[in-house]
Amino acid sequence: MQLTSIAACAKARQLATTAALAAICLVGAPVSGSAATANCPAAGLREAKAANWHVADDAQRQALALQALSCLSSPDPVERDGLAFEALQAWMRADKLDTATVQELRTRLAAQLQAPDPQGFARPFAALVLADVARVDRIKPYLSTDQRAQLVRAATEYLRGVNDYRGFDEKQGWRHGVAHAADIMLQLSLNPALTRAEHEQMLAAIASQVAPPGEHFYHYGEGERLMAPIFYLSRAKSLQCSDWDAWFARLAAAPASSGTQQARLARKHNLNGFLQPLYINISESKDEAQRNCLKPLLLRALKQAAE
Repeated sequence: MQLTSIAACAKARQLATTAALAAICLVGAPVSGSAATANCPAAGLREAKAANWHVADDAQRQALALQALSCLSSPDPVERDGLAFEALQAWMRADKLDTATVQELRTRLAAQLQAPDPQGFARPFAALVLADVARVDRIKPYLSTDQRAQLVRAATEYLRGVNDYRGFDEKQGWRHGVAHAADIMLQLSLNPALTRAEHEQMLAAIASQVAPPGEHFYHYGEGERLMAPIFYLSRAKSLQCSDWDAWFARLAAAPASSGTQQARLARKHNLNGFLQPLYINISESKDEAQRNCLKPLLLRALKQAAE
C-alpha cells in the first residue's frame, strides 16, 4: 500500500491504536521516473522550509518525509536538493523522525540505489539521504546487526557500480554519485558497531573508485570525499598497520593494462586528488599511531603515483 496523501496518512496515524495499524502509512515500494516526480510534495515542503522545517503535527511530518522521497528523481534541483534533501536532513539531524519512518527511509532508499535512473538524479540523491540515515544509527543506534550489514552491502555495491561521473550542471544541479556514496562511507566509518569484514567491504569499494578505469578526471572534490572515510577507518582497531600497507600498495600499483595516455594521466590526477589531502590530514592528526603508520605508506604511494 502506497502513501496516497499527507492528510490521509496523518489521519491514519492519529487513529492508529496498534503498531500494525500505524505501520500502514509506512508500507510501499519506491516509485521511480516521471510518476515519482509528479508525486513530489513541493508545496508542502516549501511551506515547511519557510517555517525553518517546523511541522507541528508529528504525523504530518512523518508522512511528508516519506513523500519527499519522490522528489529525489526530479530534474528540478530546487525540488530535489533545496527541498527534499534539506528537509530530510534537517528532520533527521533534529531527531524529528521516528524510528519507523527512518527504517522505511532506509528500505526505500536502498531499493532506489538499484532502481532505473534514466536521468541520473535518483540514485545519487538516494545515496546522499542514506548517508544521514546511516548517521542516525551512528548517533542513536536503531539497526539490528543484520540491518546494519544490509546497509553496508547496499552502500558498497552502489559505490562500486557507479559509472556516471557527471558532477555539477548549472541548470540541472548535481549528479555526484561517487561523492554521495563516499558520504555514506564516512558515516559508516565512524560507527563503532561495524566489524572488520564490513570495514574490508568498504575499503574495497572505496579503492574501486579512487582512480577508476577510463579517461575521466575528477574535478568536483571526489578525492577529498573518498579520503574522509579512509581517515577515520585508519583509526579503527579492527585494522592493523599491515592491512593498510597492503591496501595502499594495491591502490598505487600500476594497472595490468597501461591503456591510453589520457587514461594514464587521469589515473595519476585522480590518485593524487585522493592521496594528497589524505597525507595532509594524516600529517596533522593527533593520533600518533595513525600518523606513524600511514605517513610513510602515503609517501610511498605518492611516489608511485608520480612515476
